[in-house]
Amino acid sequence: MDVMPLLLLVAGSAAIAAAARRTPVPAPLLLVAVALAVSYVPGVPEYTLDPHVVLPLILPPLLHTAATDSSYLDLRAQLRPVAMLSVGYVLFATFVVGWALYVIVPGMPLTAALVFGAVVAPPDAVAATAVARRVGLPSRITTILQGESLLNDATAITAYRVALAAAVGEGATWAGGIGEFLLAAIGGVVVGLLLMAPIHWLRTHVKEALPQNTLSLLIPFVAYAVAEQVHASGVLAVVVVALYLGHRAWEVDFATRLQEEAVWKMVAFVLESAVFALIGLQLPVVLRGLGEYEGVDAAWYAVAVFLVVVATRFIWVYPATFLPRLLSARVREREQNPTWKGPFVIAWAGMRGVVSLAIAFSIPLTMHDGEEPFPQRNLILFLTFTTVIGTLVVQGLTLPPLIRLLKFPGRDAQTETLAEANAQAQASRAAERRLDELLADERNALPAPLADRLRIVLERRRNAVWERLGQANPVTGESVDDTYRRLSREMISAEREVFVKLRDGRYIDDEMLRTLLRRLDLEEAAAFREAA
Repeated sequence: MDVMPLLLLVAGSAAIAAAARRTPVPAPLLLVAVALAVSYVPGVPEYTLDPHVVLPLILPPLLHTAATDSSYLDLRAQLRPVAMLSVGYVLFATFVVGWALYVIVPGMPLTAALVFGAVVAPPDAVAATAVARRVGLPSRITTILQGESLLNDATAITAYRVALAAAVGEGATWAGGIGEFLLAAIGGVVVGLLLMAPIHWLRTHVKEALPQNTLSLLIPFVAYAVAEQVHASGVLAVVVVALYLGHRAWEVDFATRLQEEAVWKMVAFVLESAVFALIGLQLPVVLRGLGEYEGVDAAWYAVAVFLVVVATRFIWVYPATFLPRLLSARVREREQNPTWKGPFVIAWAGMRGVVSLAIAFSIPLTMHDGEEPFPQRNLILFLTFTTVIGTLVVQGLTLPPLIRLLKFPGRDAQTETLAEANAQAQASRAAERRLDELLADERNALPAPLADRLRIVLERRRNAVWERLGQANPVTGESVDDTYRRLSREMISAEREVFVKLRDGRYIDDEMLRTLLRRLDLEEAAAFREAA
């Protein structure tokens, strides 16, 4: 097996994603653009999206890291709009886009058109949420986009399977399709509910960080595989487990959390970078199989489908936002009154991604009899590719200026800092009471300097947040907290240099050096996080 193409993909995409952080262009868009250009450079290997790799091996970890970083409480508060998008919109788009393709392309069977509708129905909010964080969208809109991206793949994959069964002649019925959809959805949730508690128990009882992190890396694949084994939705199983684990992450050992955060950030960075690069690299593969549809007809179909996909989201989002408020007093009481701006951004943020391409590449070459070719398969691949690229480029590039133009109210940093300071004050008072209780027990007797040190550390944490609201140093422009953090790191750096010199002088060995450096690293991380 030649590993060089894989190494080139990972290294190249990671380098482009890192460079994107220094530009105003979101990383997903720059990766796609560069990959489109590179795909025709002589000597570049040909990369084909394999659905048997993307769906079970790439999708689960991306869903896991997105779900653990999400807020279960925020998602629960926005459950209605998230469900309307992740289930209602995906089914609506499947039928509307499928019917439109059936009308636009002569000779396209309706069942094959519905397969295409299911393929392009789920937006991929990775690019949208990346833009949202950078530009500063209100948290409610960001939560809705994140929640949609976590759940809509399950709806789309199930709808695709039902439509595909009808298209290839497996005798699918409406009742059977609805039954399969319910089985996949309910089954995926049930599998996630059954797995989440035992997995969390393992995480809290395995005390060493390395086995903990190994378990953490296996969790999304186990949840996905178990659910798919019983013909349930692996996507929903992964999301349910990850939301639970993220909500209870505070119960896991601190060393595990530190390592786990670093590991998953690296995994997500590498996978997201490679995935968006793969999208752009599919161009030669897609065009080579286009055949009879090359030229003006293919371009017309691509533009028409792109416009239908964009319009369909607007047609769904606005009624789904405002009609429930008109019809239900309960909705009006529980949810704040939206303006037209939020739905507009949500509708425009419907960018498609790698899941759509992976599903499209999984369309079989032949019908159920194994002889007749699947109708217009190559055209469906081409239109999926152009829809993904069109939404990423057109909507992705215009989303940041659109958000700035609409002038959403920014986050109130001072209010957030005050809330953080009050939370820290309450926690510090509880910690102080607990410390007094512990020191009153003769089994916990400490010399006075060490007991005072515990109180000083506690006071430092309590004051750190308040100091961020204080005046800056007139000489350096730093806050008191910034100065404290800088001096702490300078002191730790001085200690680190001494330890290295002692190792070089053979006064201590490398094993002891690693132990001492790890202790300093944890102290430096703690000092940094206090003021972050």
